[in-house]
Amino acid sequence: MPTNIALRSPQFKYINIPLISTALSAKCVIEIDGIERYTLTKNSPRNKTVNFDISELARDYLDITYDVNYVPQTVLIVTTLSLWTGLNGTGSQVGSDVVFNDTGLEAYGEYSEGTNPTLPSSAYLISNNPSTSNFSVDIYYPKSIAGVIAFTGKIPMVIAGNISVQSFGQGSTTIGGAYPSSISRIDCTKYGSGRKIIFINKFGVQQDLWFFLKEAKTLGRKNEGFKSNTLTYPTTNNPATYSVSNAPNKVFNTTAKQTFTLNSGYYPEQANQFFEQLLLSEYVWFERPQKTNPSLNEVIPVKVKTSSMQFKTSVNDRLIEYTIGFEEAFDYINNIR
Repeated sequence: MPTNIALRSPQFKYINIPLISTALSAKCVIEIDGIERYTLTKNSPRNKTVNFDISELARDYLDITYDVNYVPQTVLIVTTLSLWTGLNGTGSQVGSDVVFNDTGLEAYGEYSEGTNPTLPSSAYLISNNPSTSNFSVDIYYPKSIAGVIAFTGKIPMVIAGNISVQSFGQGSTTIGGAYPSSISRIDCTKYGSGRKIIFINKFGVQQDLWFFLKEAKTLGRKNEGFKSNTLTYPTTNNPATYSVSNAPNKVFNTTAKQTFTLNSGYYPEQANQFFEQLLLSEYVWFERPQKTNPSLNEVIPVKVKTSSMQFKTSVNDRLIEYTIGFEEAFDYINNIR
């Protein structure tokens, strides 16, 4: 089965040129979703390992969009390495191919994790609860809200690579299956049912993060202007006139952006990882009521405006909550042409 790899971090594929070999170069052929996309070559002396970084090349073929079923977007990658007697991959091949089979996701590894970061082979694909020795996690949802969570390993049905999703109902307080976990149900009190942010997390899958307290919205606009001549010159023997309702200072090219600020409500310290991954995500969506029909929700793309956050702890802050600013990832006035 292919290995799930994180394409936001470098992924090195390698082949060794033995000291006694006649090879002078190495060739790397990258096949993505069944189509040969790239051929790379490197010249190298004997007794050296030749490395090729495929992450950026493969990541270009990821098409990240919001998926209502939370199926992660992936690419299937086959990397074939070979040795050649001539420079720049010419001459005749020496030895056999070295083949790597991978499934690439919009995931990343941290510096402390070393090279070639991969996804956990048997875990829920959200941050693990550090207070437990197994792969169980605690997630936080409003009352009477259903949801899903992605995981790998011991999967009854594969939906993307070896990744599946586990759903839970409106009243569930636990997640069954391979890795039993708990759901903390939050009462959103006077602020309604809360606001849901969906983002691509560290492991390359959609994750929900609920903000349970107040929301503040702001609309900002920009425009340009010029001064026009509004005089009308009659053909008869009368002075020039103008209309007082015709403004001489004209406005044009008006654009607008809507921003909003959400307050998370109180979370335990172990949930700090969720907010960290939200800040580092490049794909974020916001679920909100439709203006024309508030009984229905719509999902829109947003950008995280907050650029830094101070991690809170129960020792320093007692109650842990975060206020994060977002901006719609489009102009308020429709200008898609």
